[in-house]
Amino acid sequence: MDYYNLARGFHILAVIAWMAGMLFLPRLFAYDAEQNNKPELLRGEMQALLRTWQTRLLRIIINPAMILAFIFGGWLLWLRSGEGADWSFAHQPWMVTKLTGVFLLAAWHGFLAGQRKKIAAGTSKYSGRFWRMTNEIPFLLAIIMVLSVTLEWTF
Repeated sequence: MDYYNLARGFHILAVIAWMAGMLFLPRLFAYDAEQNNKPELLRGEMQALLRTWQTRLLRIIINPAMILAFIFGGWLLWLRSGEGADWSFAHQPWMVTKLTGVFLLAAWHGFLAGQRKKIAAGTSKYSGRFWRMTNEIPFLLAIIMVLSVTLEWTF
């Protein structure tokens, strides 16, 4: 069996799910923030619904997908190293860039998870405009990471 391609396929699927959630969650935050200008009756009901969606998206899709992306990514690294024999590729610029992107994406994930709690508590300071402007951060990181891995560029 070709375990490398199996791991790569599962990794790609997990990353797709993770990215889908990471792109959608800030949009839900924007919709939530925009409810603050509406009458209380409409605002309360809509925000309750949006906050339920935010929590479910994070707990049911985003968090498990990130965990699976890390598991399958780790498996890929191990297989790529020759099952632990040669880690020299890990110091190549393309891999350092990829791993930096992974770290930044995980940090953004943590920021979003923290903001979900603040939004639920009514203490978030960010506007709908902020969430719309930052909505594409995961996709920009994905472009850098995917091109780094597919091109395996060096200096």
